[in-house]
Amino acid sequence: MSIATSLAIAANRGATALLPQDCFLCAAPGGDSLLCPSCTVSLPRLTTERCPVCALPTPDASICGACLKRAPHYDAVQAVFRYEFPVDRLIQSLKYAHRLASADFFGRALARIAAACRPDLIVPVPLSAARLAQRGFNQALEIARPLARALGAPLEISRIHRHRDTAPQASLPWKERMKNIRHAFECTIDLTGKTVLLVDDVMTTGATLDELARTLKAHGAIRVEGCVLARALKA
Repeated sequence: MSIATSLAIAANRGATALLPQDCFLCAAPGGDSLLCPSCTVSLPRLTTERCPVCALPTPDASICGACLKRAPHYDAVQAVFRYEFPVDRLIQSLKYAHRLASADFFGRALARIAAACRPDLIVPVPLSAARLAQRGFNQALEIARPLARALGAPLEISRIHRHRDTAPQASLPWKERMKNIRHAFECTIDLTGKTVLLVDDVMTTGATLDELARTLKAHGAIRVEGCVLARALKA
């Protein structure tokens, strides 16, 4: 991250903390929060009846057919929202407009659903060096910071990284995403016996979480869970 970007992010956080703000969605007074209470409660939350492995909606919260047919390398995923309006706008404002207030808001939302987790390590899904240089920051890391503080768990940001610059997953058909992300991650830490919590903004096919979990388990992790802001649902 460049010095200029670091200073911009710090200034953004400082302004958010010191000044009252209007709700990002409806412009009503929001106090020190990104959204007013009315908009907060109206966000599209994911149903509790969902697959405990991949977080797709299922009857009676049973494991879905896809996870029964091919169990992913991650053990479970928790998600807060459905990836649809206006959550998609909020996430895009974080990633592309550097609206860091969104990261704090989302991190607190993740902390509420992950309160029972006791991970040994929290790992934000890494960006490639090229993507990080282009964007200036990793949105998964910014979301993970308040979550790590809430859970009292350490963040690992230097010894697990994406060493291959892959095509953006969103640009690929579902079946091509697993092939695209294969062997994209590298781990240089011994995770023997550790429980790791992966943090990301959006989960679509789960290919990225699956490949990262595969890498971490190859280095000794005994359990890998995902914690994401939004789950994209199949049409």
